[in-house]
Amino acid sequence: MSSAQEIASTDVAPDERFELTRKLTAAVLYAVDREDQAQLADLMEPLHAADIADLLEQINAYDRKRLIQLYGREFEGEILSELDENIREEVIAILNPVVLAEAVRDLESDDVVDLIEDLEEPQQEAILEALEDSDRIAVEQSMSFPENSAGRLMQREVVMAPEHWNVGQVIDFMRESDDLPEQFYHVVLVDPRLRPVGNVTLGRIMGSPRNVQISDLMEETFEAFSADLDEEDVAYAFNQYHLISAPVVDGNGRLVGVITIDDAMAVLDEEHEEDILRLAGVGEESSLSDRVMDTTKKRFPWLAVNLVTAILASLVIAQFEDTIAGFVALAVLMPIVASMGGNAGTQSLTVAVRALATRDLTGSNVWRVIRRETLVGLINGAVFAIVMALIGIVWFGSPLLGAVIAISMVINLVVAGLAGTIIPIVLDKLKIDPALASGAFVTTVTDVVGFFAFLGLAAMILL
Repeated sequence: MSSAQEIASTDVAPDERFELTRKLTAAVLYAVDREDQAQLADLMEPLHAADIADLLEQINAYDRKRLIQLYGREFEGEILSELDENIREEVIAILNPVVLAEAVRDLESDDVVDLIEDLEEPQQEAILEALEDSDRIAVEQSMSFPENSAGRLMQREVVMAPEHWNVGQVIDFMRESDDLPEQFYHVVLVDPRLRPVGNVTLGRIMGSPRNVQISDLMEETFEAFSADLDEEDVAYAFNQYHLISAPVVDGNGRLVGVITIDDAMAVLDEEHEEDILRLAGVGEESSLSDRVMDTTKKRFPWLAVNLVTAILASLVIAQFEDTIAGFVALAVLMPIVASMGGNAGTQSLTVAVRALATRDLTGSNVWRVIRRETLVGLINGAVFAIVMALIGIVWFGSPLLGAVIAISMVINLVVAGLAGTIIPIVLDKLKIDPALASGAFVTTVTDVVGFFAFLGLAAMILL
């Protein structure tokens, strides 16, 4: 057992066995401090490229530079693919040009495109110059397609066969080919004009007699995507129709590449991550490796928006100064109404944004969803209204105060359910990202309605 395996297997809980341990990270940094290249190679050799990328992301910039320089020629292209975009440029700048060239040559064309599309032009050129001429042309052709399109997502390495071949001919062709992709799942059948007509899995090919027509083995579910199609639509189709791989065609319908499930699922993961970050108002590309000033700049605008919404809520409160002065208990209970409304609105908002992202929320079921969220808000509001009415009576000895907070609780939770559902739907119709903008609007509505209902009812009933 190697040093890394011994360290990784020591005192590691079953649910942590796929994570980097502190002991392994400390051992790597110790080897770097001692400039012990042999020990570092021994520690890093068993690690997956994704684990090495995690290690580089978790240590500081100074240690990262020393580790990369000491690791030297062992650096693989897969590590660059797994790295967070925020530190990828930094790592590429550190790498020796010869090491960088060897690393990127081992990558599939789609991985190279993913690697360079977010880099500055000088670094893009450095990577393109490291590629073989044929690989460079393939990457440049992919880069000519719109950003976030199927053409950027696809890999150019495709295994195709004429639709009139039999199984034996396909097998012989694959055995004699020198440039098959390292991993592929289908053979794409094409007509004489190179237009894809179907997919055949490798399992069906290998399990069929040689004389069987390859067209007889085509899968029932077959989708071909235009190179200009948005990658979100591609990922949705993969998830919806359980695709493993699918061909990509140009404007004339000719085969130009193939998209595999790992790339499609990576798009889904990125979209989900962006939605979560946007809902929190921290920027869609925030990460733990961001610098302090970069993080501050990303968060500042949404904190400013929240400040504006807080001022609006305060203006509502200011209209009822005399009421609050007459009943100090109102100041104690006000935050409860606003907080409950805010939380209920966030729950509805999260469900609605997710349903819009997965396309489960459509025009055919939108009113049913709105009715459901309204009823949920009404029922929860009624239950908590009873609880708060009892608290108002027991705590402050005022049945009328209990009635005021009970009614305002029902009103705010119903409005929260409505706002949390309707606002993201409206923003989506206006082509505004609901994950990015909904939170501020929902918070404003629940705060303003909550305070206005509570203090307005108090002014009418208690004074």
